[in-house]
Amino acid sequence: MKKSDNERELVLGILLEVTEKGAYSHLILRDVLQKYQYLDKKERAFITRVTEGTLEHLLELDYILNQFSSVKVEKMKPVIRNILRSAVYQLKYMDTVPDSAVCNEAVKLAIKKGFGSLRGFVNGVLRNTARKLAQVKYPADPLEGLSIQYSMPMWILKQWLSDYDRQTVERMLEAFCQEKSLVIRRNLSKGADKDAGEFRNMLKKEGVQITPHPYLPYAFYIAGYDSLGELESFRKGEFMVQDVSSMLICEVAGVKEGDLVFDVCAAPGGKAVHMAEKLNGTGRVEARDLTAYKVGLIQENIERMGLTNIRAIQQDARILDGNSMKKADIVLADLPCSGLGVLGKKADLKYRVTEEDIFGLKKLQQEILSTVQNYVKPGGTLVYSTCTIHPAENMDNVHWFLEKYPEYTLKDIRGNLCAELMQDVQEDGCLQLLPGIHQSDGFFLAVLQRA
Repeated sequence: MKKSDNERELVLGILLEVTEKGAYSHLILRDVLQKYQYLDKKERAFITRVTEGTLEHLLELDYILNQFSSVKVEKMKPVIRNILRSAVYQLKYMDTVPDSAVCNEAVKLAIKKGFGSLRGFVNGVLRNTARKLAQVKYPADPLEGLSIQYSMPMWILKQWLSDYDRQTVERMLEAFCQEKSLVIRRNLSKGADKDAGEFRNMLKKEGVQITPHPYLPYAFYIAGYDSLGELESFRKGEFMVQDVSSMLICEVAGVKEGDLVFDVCAAPGGKAVHMAEKLNGTGRVEARDLTAYKVGLIQENIERMGLTNIRAIQQDARILDGNSMKKADIVLADLPCSGLGVLGKKADLKYRVTEEDIFGLKKLQQEILSTVQNYVKPGGTLVYSTCTIHPAENMDNVHWFLEKYPEYTLKDIRGNLCAELMQDVQEDGCLQLLPGIHQSDGFFLAVLQRA
């Protein structure tokens, strides 16, 4: 099927928003797909594939272009730069699209966007690239070669190679580039969902491919659907989109009926909703976040999942809430971080974050932890988590916290994990999940108990 330049025009618009205006790729892509819901499944898949693939391989695409273009990528006009990037991605990674179609559609799009005078340049660069793509030579330096091959900034690679062995780093890099099925958690409070087989059959009747996840009995991979919003099961709150790493938070927290739970950075609400379900209609969850927009996202999920023992509250986690002092049985602190564990879903994060950002984030994490630990009652539990694999934001913060607040100790979490994960627990109460090593996002969690 020949792709129309309308699809490529939408891809170009997304790339410009992300690379030139700083928009977040997963948000702008979501908005575009929602706006153009009338497009068929293949067209939507094409937009998603080219957008995400171009961003995932951005450094490599620029490296290739610089070998075949007389004008270096950074000197090109933004529209031309992003037309060429997405076109080279198609040439290299999408065998189903003929090279001639890629080149012709790129030229047509350049003309449509008012750059007809550059049609010859676009055509020449892409046809030259198509002919000689197999001859591209990657850097001889091993580190630089990894950086270009996997489009990973050098400073991140240097940091990872100082924290992990090279084999582990390469497995993570490969995992970030692999296409993954969506992970969902069935609604534990829905009567019809108490039987996993019945739940699977319900989704299969909607044409969804569903496979159990090995870590938790209520977690599943799904694929084969067009849009979540078109699934009646999703609209009725039968399941929540949530990575299994996030689900593990509620497993290790040890929640019991009647507990009071504060989730201090809760949006979009996956963990808070999960906790409310585990409370089985008892207790209470306060799902807090900084802005009205984020609180609205939490509220949408609360209403869709049909829960009554949870409420969404606008609250800055850095500011001490005097009314919450030593009241919570469990405090969830899934804090802002570099996001280096979820690059497979949010590829543009690796181009945004800097080494300097890590220090600022670590300071913010410590500030929030210092505040919210006040809410944990004696004998209660504080769960600290991030979606990164950077030790400075993870184990380093745990050690800092234990030294500053000696009334807390790490709580053994092995009994709350499957056998595959038990062996990776650190210091009894911490778990670092790594893409390519574990079947999850990159994620860190630590469970601390107050004396």
